[in-house]
Amino acid sequence: MLETLIRPIDFAGMSAVPCELTILMPCLNEAETLAICIAKARGYLAASGVQGEVLIADNGSTDGSQSIAMDAGARVVPITEKGYGSALLGGILAARGRFVIMGDSDDSYDFGDLDAFVAKLREGHALVMGNRFKGGIKPGAMPPLHRYLGNPVLTTVGRIFFHSPCGDFHCGLRGFDREAILGLDLQAPGMEFASEMVVKATIHGLKIAEVPTTLSPDGRSRPPHLRSWRDGWRHLRFLLLFSPRWLFLYPGLGLFASGTAMMAWLLPGPRIVGGVTLDIHTLFYASLAVVVGFHSALFYVFARLYGMREGLAPRDEQFLRMTKALTLEAGLLAGLTLLLFGLALALLAVSAWTRTAFGVLSPEHAMRLVIPSGTCILLAFQTAYGAFFLSVLEIRSRKRRGG
Repeated sequence: MLETLIRPIDFAGMSAVPCELTILMPCLNEAETLAICIAKARGYLAASGVQGEVLIADNGSTDGSQSIAMDAGARVVPITEKGYGSALLGGILAARGRFVIMGDSDDSYDFGDLDAFVAKLREGHALVMGNRFKGGIKPGAMPPLHRYLGNPVLTTVGRIFFHSPCGDFHCGLRGFDREAILGLDLQAPGMEFASEMVVKATIHGLKIAEVPTTLSPDGRSRPPHLRSWRDGWRHLRFLLLFSPRWLFLYPGLGLFASGTAMMAWLLPGPRIVGGVTLDIHTLFYASLAVVVGFHSALFYVFARLYGMREGLAPRDEQFLRMTKALTLEAGLLAGLTLLLFGLALALLAVSAWTRTAFGVLSPEHAMRLVIPSGTCILLAFQTAYGAFFLSVLEIRSRKRRGG
């Protein structure tokens, strides 16, 4: 539960104060720049006439940031669980505003220029993303590794995987409808929180917009909390975990199709390509591709079904109709068919062995029966066990609906 992120706070009287906008900043030892950011944010609220507040989600600062924030006129909420995502989740929960605009408290974003975000939110967009590549990146504001590799690659992956309209997945300045974002059940405690928000908003069909945003150099003298390779991997890992189609299905279908084609090509006999002979050794690895590919495709079905039933992805009625056709009985029948076919090939191999009085067999001939036989037997058990596991998921789902 999100409430566990926050120490007990007196929220008495909060609902009595009309508040359209919360400007939220996560904070961990930001004494150098925090007052500047708060002054800009409060200046924006005063100049624009927007009823709002400045909220600091403090993640355990030891440099006096809490006192600086309160002296500057901000409200401070202490967040007990460590991490960028945890701080923001706690801050969103504690926010009074209907809308929230979040941004880093390192003076890299201009909290005095939020009109475009507010306008899009008032138009009905649930998530308004800043785009630094459209708004401008000042010299020294973003390391070349992030600017030319990390952000473009991860954003491209996200756009391909999820068909997201966002051109800058990791912009730290973004606005959103508080209730809509809380409804996404965001969980990531670390920097991958930025990707989780965009991905879940996209797959749940929330209305998303972008506005150009300028990124300025970090105003702090110390290094940033971000760790390029560690946090980049965490973002990529999250994108893969939330896209079973790209993680399991497409690689699995590719392996299965290429392996099946290669097996069919090599079963009649050796093939010579460019002076290189492909024989039973290649046939074995083609068989391995078939088995791994089939297993990967099964994992896609499991992950997709689990994701929908846990609320991690929206319901796909076409997919659910397909899985309903994959009954336990149908899976067992398919597995039995594959098993019988594999055993028949094994009997042919044994029959050939008897003709040599159980002596030495020619591997080139025998393995053309043994390898397909083993492949079919493996697929038979994978199919049967997969059908049982789907049935287990269905039982769990019915129990949850009944509760």
